[in-house]
Amino acid sequence: MADANAARRPSGELEASVLAALWAAGGRALTPADVQRDLGMELARTTVTTILARLYEKGSVSRTRAGRGYAYLPVQDSPGLAARRMRSELDKSAQDDRGTVLARFVSGLGPDDEALLRALLAEEPGGDDGGRGA
Repeated sequence: MADANAARRPSGELEASVLAALWAAGGRALTPADVQRDLGMELARTTVTTILARLYEKGSVSRTRAGRGYAYLPVQDSPGLAARRMRSELDKSAQDDRGTVLARFVSGLGPDDEALLRALLAEEPGGDDGGRGA
């Protein structure tokens, strides 16, 4: 049983691979068969279909009818998806813990990331609220 667990992929690896294939398609919607072919992996089409369905349920991809099935497109690029995941984790925290969560996140940044964050916060594009609101 330990050998079977050792052969398992890390959590999220298949989703990441499928998203990478969709991003590489350059805006062209892909069917599960297309993704399976593009990945060049020994994955069953049903596995690819399940991964795409889960990504759709999470809001990471959109889909349109393609014959009897669907063709999929990513809803965001890689940086946009990472930002959305970070926001989702922040939103899971209790409202009174939000400041603590952000403070701990920032305190864990390296000097280069901290400087980049400070520069981004100083930009305040387009007269909005500096990224603090909706």
